[in-house]
Amino acid sequence: MYAMLTALAALWGAAAGLLVPRAAYRFSVEPEDAWRDSCPAGHALTGAARGWLGSTRCARCAAAVPVAAAPGAEPGDRSEEAGDPAPSTARYAPGVLIPVATALACAVLAAATGARPELAVWLLLAPVGVLLATIDRRVHRLPDRLTLPAAATVVVLLGMAALLPEHGGSWLSALLGGAALGAFYFLLFLINPNGMGFGDVKLALSLGVALGWYGWPVLFAGGFAGFLLGAAYGFGLMVLKRAGRRTGIPFGPFMLTGALLGMLLGGLAA
Repeated sequence: MYAMLTALAALWGAAAGLLVPRAAYRFSVEPEDAWRDSCPAGHALTGAARGWLGSTRCARCAAAVPVAAAPGAEPGDRSEEAGDPAPSTARYAPGVLIPVATALACAVLAAATGARPELAVWLLLAPVGVLLATIDRRVHRLPDRLTLPAAATVVVLLGMAALLPEHGGSWLSALLGGAALGAFYFLLFLINPNGMGFGDVKLALSLGVALGWYGWPVLFAGGFAGFLLGAAYGFGLMVLKRAGRRTGIPFGPFMLTGALLGMLLGGLAA
């Protein structure tokens, strides 16, 4: 049963992960810029949900292929239509790594959690976590349009899971965990605003709720793991002389990875 559950979770993760790259491309802009609504060549993004859902290949760019070589034509001759991009620009965002990462995250969560009600919550939130990690890695920001709804969603969904039999955590503990981790990150933000973004504070709310569901030891382990991973990454950059002590790094991916490790520990121990 666990093998089938893990396989189904991986399939869900792969399917949901296919929707992440376009959203990540649109969200990955500087704070003062509007969300992207076109491919790099300027073609409007179309599809479901006002263009937020769809593939990462622009159909109009893909149609701009080289013409068949005529007698006497040079091998590199292309269509003479002005503005046609090269075929290599048809894909405007990576389309493989993100679905694989999402599938892997969902699979390990299912293997650790089993058929308990909170698994449905983790599987719904895993693609959002991958999306946030991708955006933060690219542009060092965590959009409010994702972090705040995620915090509210995890509170509501875990509250519903707590009403079902055989759940493995405590909703009250989850609420306290969200408040504790959020307050801790807010304190770090006040101490060093240049080293800790306010987006990290908002992300800590939802991660604290998820980790707190399994209790204080899991909350501490997941939170500490995020700091440890971030510190190791920063130290590695300094050793390679690619960063200094004041160089900012995207901390969201490490917070999310640490939270995932903590949730795996909590799921196995519950």
